[in-house]
Amino acid sequence: MQSKFKRGMAALAVASALGAASAGAQAQSSVTLYGQVDAWAGATKTLGASDRAWGVNSGGMSTSYWGMKGSEDLGNGLKAIFTLEAFFRPDTGKYGRFDGDTFFARNSFVGLQSSTWGSIKLGRLTPPYFVSTILFNPFIDSYTFSPMVFHTYLGNGLRGPGGISGLVGDSGWNNAIMYSTPDFNGLTANFIYGAGEQAGHNGQNKWGGNFLYFHGNFAATAAFQQVRFDSAPGDLNALVAGFSRQTAAQLGATYDFGVVKLYGQYQYIKNAINSGDAKSNGGQLGVSVPVGPGSILASYAYTKTSGAADVKRNTWAVGYDYSLSKRTDVYAAYMRDKVTSLSSADTFGVGIRAKF
Repeated sequence: MQSKFKRGMAALAVASALGAASAGAQAQSSVTLYGQVDAWAGATKTLGASDRAWGVNSGGMSTSYWGMKGSEDLGNGLKAIFTLEAFFRPDTGKYGRFDGDTFFARNSFVGLQSSTWGSIKLGRLTPPYFVSTILFNPFIDSYTFSPMVFHTYLGNGLRGPGGISGLVGDSGWNNAIMYSTPDFNGLTANFIYGAGEQAGHNGQNKWGGNFLYFHGNFAATAAFQQVRFDSAPGDLNALVAGFSRQTAAQLGATYDFGVVKLYGQYQYIKNAINSGDAKSNGGQLGVSVPVGPGSILASYAYTKTSGAADVKRNTWAVGYDYSLSKRTDVYAAYMRDKVTSLSSADTFGVGIRAKF
């Protein structure tokens, strides 16, 4: 009887030890579910169109998405990390930013993070250039109301003899590897390389990087990228005949005076085209003014594209973003867009955004 009791106590001790070890392992790793839902109601008139389209749409201030991220403490300041993030459209319930979009289009990567050496990530990644673009304009990542986002990431549709006025390569790069430095007293750097991964297309790649500096009320950035294909190696020629390479550079800065925050950006884009290069010069000026529990937002962007044809684009936007809580806000905004030889476009509406 005593022997059985001892064996039982031993088994209980082993089970307790295993449970404690399991709890310790769980304490060293974590997985977080997060995201945001953004929908708005209003009207849009596109460039060259004569009528407006009224409706309920997604992504007024930010593109809706959900994600999971996790980490495991490997000891000595080293962690294994992963992130999976998917866009969706709450007005229709469809996944992606548009029909045919990749499921985990925002980010999909695994990597290692060191408190001493920085981090390395592999997978589908957000390029540093996009981060610099959205952090230094008052409308941040709005594909509906941000003039700078329009000029930078929605200029591809303005194709013609002069090439295109916006970036190619998307705001997410497949088959990519990125290194990010540790924080050096507010200064960080990020470098990314995206492989083409197709035989017969040697040298078809994407690469770039940025520097970010945050110190008190001041922040600044410098970003650069070179892209030799849009979605797949060899496809730039389908956008514009003879189009082989695009390089882009951007500078940005902000200063928060308390009563007003100022934003400024300059951007240069060069498209290498056999018949003659096309170049774009421009930038953005903006302000954010705290009023009550929210902020008044205003931004103006200008871009001139020169090449076989000269095209000018002027875009401005105003809005008010009202915080209901730390995670929920409502907003109203108006944006007007004008491009040479096309009738003007505008968008206005009200919306709500909830973060979780």
